[in-house]
Amino acid sequence: MGTADAIGKPPKLNDLYDPSSRKHLLQDTFPKKEALQKALDTLEKVFIRYNVVVFRPDIVVDCNQIFARDLGFVIDDIWVRANIIPHRAAELQGLKTLYQLIPEEKQLVFPESVHVEGGDVMVHNDYVFVGICTQDNYSDLLTARTNKAAVIALKNAFPHKKVVSFELIKSNTIPEKNALHLDCCFQPVGTSYAITCPEGFADPEEYRWLVDFFGHEHIFEVTALEMSQMMCNVVSLRPDVVVSDSSFTRLNNWLRLHDIVVEEVNFREIAKQGGLFRCVTMPLTRIV
Repeated sequence: MGTADAIGKPPKLNDLYDPSSRKHLLQDTFPKKEALQKALDTLEKVFIRYNVVVFRPDIVVDCNQIFARDLGFVIDDIWVRANIIPHRAAELQGLKTLYQLIPEEKQLVFPESVHVEGGDVMVHNDYVFVGICTQDNYSDLLTARTNKAAVIALKNAFPHKKVVSFELIKSNTIPEKNALHLDCCFQPVGTSYAITCPEGFADPEEYRWLVDFFGHEHIFEVTALEMSQMMCNVVSLRPDVVVSDSSFTRLNNWLRLHDIVVEEVNFREIAKQGGLFRCVTMPLTRIV
């Protein structure tokens, strides 16, 4: 789980690499360190209550270490280190203790040409869903985090998995027109449900495939505005337990109607930086 303990001074506009952070810095509503720490500590208490063992990264001074999900991900029993954008390279220094906990033969590092962040990779039973960007202006998009090479690398590394990719919409400046990662516009919940934002997908046909996969009656759709508020970005503790923001009344009511327990946490300050519950957590071992 991420930490805000050494986040440093408020950033300058040129230091930011997502539209939500830019928006709140310009509006003078950028979150304070204390509020971020409080939100993360509250979430940790929920995890501990469900007997989840929680690790925090090693402290890297003056570094935003909140969004742990993007630094790596686990498929089966293999931990894949993400090749994140250069702006975030310092965050990987906080994983030194983690590297020692995971056997070397269970770690996988792709070549530098394989761009991938954990928020774009989602394991769902025999499938691995991957959010990508293949636009011609890819190199100019700070919000383009995973490329086509990642899809090929995942297929080669995990041939027993069905790897399916989705082209995402991208914007450096407009939160409502940007799906920073796949988990910002799509999230499986329970055993057969999903939260989605149709406007987060650049290709309508790919989105229709996803709807057909889960079944329209099993999908909760959010608007582009709700996507920018991170409504898709909940995290599951068990198939029947989801952590969601206390402000997501419409979603939380729907989850409860489908017999899913909702643990509500106020994460509005975290959301100002373009991520939420899934973004701040990196599962290492799944037992259900």
